[in-house]
Amino acid sequence: MSDPGVDLTSPELANEAELAFEGALRPRSLGEFVGQPRVRGQLQLLLTAAQMQQRTPDHILLAGPPGLGKTTLAMIVAHEGGRPLRMSSGPAIQHAGDLAAILSSLVPGEVLFIDEIHRMARSAEEMLYLAMEDFRIDIMVGKGAGATSVPLDLAPFTLVGATTRSGLLPNPLRDRFGFTAHLEFYGEEELREVLGRAAAMLGLDVDGEALAEIAGRCRGTPRIANRLLRRVRDYALVHGGRADLDAVRAALELYDVDELGLDRLDRAVIEAILTRFGGGPVGLNTLAVSVGEEAETIESVVEPFLVRIGLLTRTPRGRVASPAAWRHLGLSSPAAGLPLDDL
Repeated sequence: MSDPGVDLTSPELANEAELAFEGALRPRSLGEFVGQPRVRGQLQLLLTAAQMQQRTPDHILLAGPPGLGKTTLAMIVAHEGGRPLRMSSGPAIQHAGDLAAILSSLVPGEVLFIDEIHRMARSAEEMLYLAMEDFRIDIMVGKGAGATSVPLDLAPFTLVGATTRSGLLPNPLRDRFGFTAHLEFYGEEELREVLGRAAAMLGLDVDGEALAEIAGRCRGTPRIANRLLRRVRDYALVHGGRADLDAVRAALELYDVDELGLDRLDRAVIEAILTRFGGGPVGLNTLAVSVGEEAETIESVVEPFLVRIGLLTRTPRGRVASPAAWRHLGLSSPAAGLPLDDL
């Protein structure tokens, strides 16, 4: 029975409940992790072999688009081995001293997770080479002709690096990882399983058709699937109904998520190419200015999805909308009937 003196509707408790839900959504073991069967099998072998030999697991690089579970897998690596976890990120390590402070404070067997590792400073990367290979770093003491290098031994540790752009990692760093996992987008069946688990934890009464509708609009990404499910929950709560198919469609329409999973920015990019540039080709910087976004956001967030579902192609002359893009927006191509290469 709840304490009558506690206000369960207070914003503080609501925020705590939401944070607790976010944490509970993350699986604690590879057995609970949905999807990525090949990566799960490879990781299980790596971790089991390390446990049998009573050594720290090899360094692990997790590569793939955002929202597929890289952080969760890093937590699982630490949890399954019963090891502490230290978390940091590439943008936070802008000097070799930042990395030295982290490495020198690690305890034996600790798992160090560095998110967006490709954004780490070059001086820190070079220090990391020796740390990963020999569990040692060299610290420069003094300046000028009197400067000397002092070696510092480190406790054995496992580095788990996560990157959305593995091509930006220098080869010497990439080669020092004992195992590289490439995470793939999820299929709709796997996403329904992810959504079913989340709905049960939310206590949300949602049918199979509704789950399938959300799974088809979340861009193959569990993080987006869980976010859309929470918006559907909010819609059902406010309108006092079940989270059925009609409620899902109404909620996603309200939040500008169409049947292909395109959001406002995705459609703005496609509409700009079609209506302002006749379907393309158009350069990245010109396109970014036309929609009022950063070129990096267009290139790393919007374009990969549009290319993957066949609405956009990249050519040496610029971005070109495909015939499917014209059809999706209900527009007539000015070059209807021409091959795509001739547009």
